[in-house]
Amino acid sequence: MKKTGPVEIVKPKDLTEAVEYVREGGMPLAGGTDAFVRIRKGFWNPPFLVYIGELPELKGIEIRAGGAEVGAAVTHAELLRSELSQRLPIFKLVLEKLGAPAIREMGTIGGNVANASPAGDSLIPLYLLEAQVNLVGPDGERSIPIEEFILGPGKTALQKGELIVSFWIPFPEGNPRAYFHKVGRRRALYIAVLSLGALVWLEGEVIREARLALGAVAPTVVRPRKVEGKLRGRRLSREDLEPLCAKLFAATRPIADVRGPDWYRREVAGKLLLGLLRLREI
Repeated sequence: MKKTGPVEIVKPKDLTEAVEYVREGGMPLAGGTDAFVRIRKGFWNPPFLVYIGELPELKGIEIRAGGAEVGAAVTHAELLRSELSQRLPIFKLVLEKLGAPAIREMGTIGGNVANASPAGDSLIPLYLLEAQVNLVGPDGERSIPIEEFILGPGKTALQKGELIVSFWIPFPEGNPRAYFHKVGRRRALYIAVLSLGALVWLEGEVIREARLALGAVAPTVVRPRKVEGKLRGRRLSREDLEPLCAKLFAATRPIADVRGPDWYRREVAGKLLLGLLRLREI
């Protein structure tokens, strides 16, 4: 059923007022690229919307000694153009494939995370970089690891009246190589059927350390830590990677939906590991 009437939008003067509006039942709104679609289609029916896209506390990218703080209302395009995207290439690899340019200009990193879709592209680098989600609510501020914040499709650890303010993104030690591959049903502007992101630390062709993040193969993004552990000490070769494809396959718990059957996601997820061979060319 489609939404027939208009939805009121309020614009708080500061973060304190925004928290109060949300505590009263308002739905936070920044870019609106997903929210307006769902409201129009009748999936969401909020009492009113709280526009937070211009609050100073939610804007800006601050690079510090050990990492960076990224405001929840920073758009994907702003992040893609930033110094941070150059310093952390995994963001560049992911965000270049996120939607159309117009969507990247409007959509925000906070909105993508709050939607808690296992196919959400920007979740991949946040999981790989082990980001913290900074929240504010009626009871004050708190921070929570991204893996604990996302609970399932459309479900987060947000409590009543809480807002995502920013993300703390630690810089990884050394110089890991970044990899991202997204599988979809079209060549462009697609939602992932599944995806794999990776950070790999190499000594010659030997993997010293690796982090993997799989999207759209389970209720949340998956960090297959057993596979990560088994990658240590292996050469970046087909012979060394192929035996682990089945283990990556086993780490998935996909569903079947309009974008692809569960068996397809399992099969392809395992084979995506071989894509790491491209890191030899970097």
